[in-house]
Amino acid sequence: MSGSILYKGKKISYCDKGRGPAIVLLHGFLENMSMWDYFSKKLSDEFRVITIDLPGFGGSECIHRVHLMEQMAAVVNEVLKYLEVDKCLMIGHSMGGYVTLAFADKFPGKLQGFGLFHSHALADSADAKRNRNRAVDIVKADRGGFIYNFIPDLFAPENVSKHEKEIEKLFAEAMLISREAIIAALEGMKHRTDKLDVLTNARVPVLFILGKKDSRIPFEKTLSQASLPAVSEILVLDNAGHMGHIEERKETLEVVWGFAEKVF
Repeated sequence: MSGSILYKGKKISYCDKGRGPAIVLLHGFLENMSMWDYFSKKLSDEFRVITIDLPGFGGSECIHRVHLMEQMAAVVNEVLKYLEVDKCLMIGHSMGGYVTLAFADKFPGKLQGFGLFHSHALADSADAKRNRNRAVDIVKADRGGFIYNFIPDLFAPENVSKHEKEIEKLFAEAMLISREAIIAALEGMKHRTDKLDVLTNARVPVLFILGKKDSRIPFEKTLSQASLPAVSEILVLDNAGHMGHIEERKETLEVVWGFAEKVF
């Protein structure tokens, strides 16, 4: 079932499918909840699967000029309150992982577990912040050019030609995102804070999915973070970049499914 709520007068879209323990799947930067369609279709056989368009993406409106991860986590919480979800497993891809960490920090009692799907708990380095600033300047000057350069680089080089259809779909959907929404997310990621303490203090299991050929996430640093929670599970994808849900779809689905069965 698709629906929406109003958050501070702005529309936030979601999809609620299946019955059972709730799994919340959060998309990444330049994506929307449709990135989870395959996972949602399969997982909803056993679980209640909730996907949400984060502010400015898909069917959701911008709520601020800068979308801090904590603000997006608050939006997610409002959707879950509306849907009467008291406990869930939350898994976030990339930027969605940053939102998941912010949610785990603000609302730890609402999680049965959480997962970082090509994501990590460090704040942006000084270099990364400079890169965000450059990205904002490029988006202001040439939004389409930014999108067309950004998306293929998310895949392992050898996987780009294998996934031409998926990349074309990503292009088409990203081109619907406003310049303001892209900049709000870039600024929000630039200002995010270190969340290593959230991993260290986690009282629930944490799943890490990493791609060895990920050009966006520092592999070794993220791998070391997996030792911080008391209970964690790691999947390393040898032949994937930043898009394991596409590049290694069946393997990542199986691991997410198995993790969900363990935490509930």
